[in-house]
Amino acid sequence: MKLGRVASAAREIFSARLVYGEPVERDGVVVIPAAAVFGGGGGGGGDDSGVLPVREGAGAGVLARPVGAFVVRGGSVTWVPAVDVTRLGLAAVAGVVALAKILAKRTKA
Repeated sequence: MKLGRVASAAREIFSARLVYGEPVERDGVVVIPAAAVFGGGGGGGGDDSGVLPVREGAGAGVLARPVGAFVVRGGSVTWVPAVDVTRLGLAAVAGVVALAKILAKRTKA
């Protein structure tokens, strides 16, 4: 695959369609889901003039996660954040462990 075609494909991938999902309408309320999207890519060229030929190559990666949704109701728009319960739970556990270690050190001293 030529690098120009890879760049063209990347432009299609990294579009607003990836960040904002299709609007969903129910009972007069429109919900537009949104995601945080991170990505990158790279590539190289080819050269057959040497003893060992060098070939072209390219790669790309994308990470997307939901962050919330815009809710349109009665002419007003509100933002409703997505809550990652697993991340909140891990943060709470890390906080409890850190507090327990601090308290354990204070009682030994």
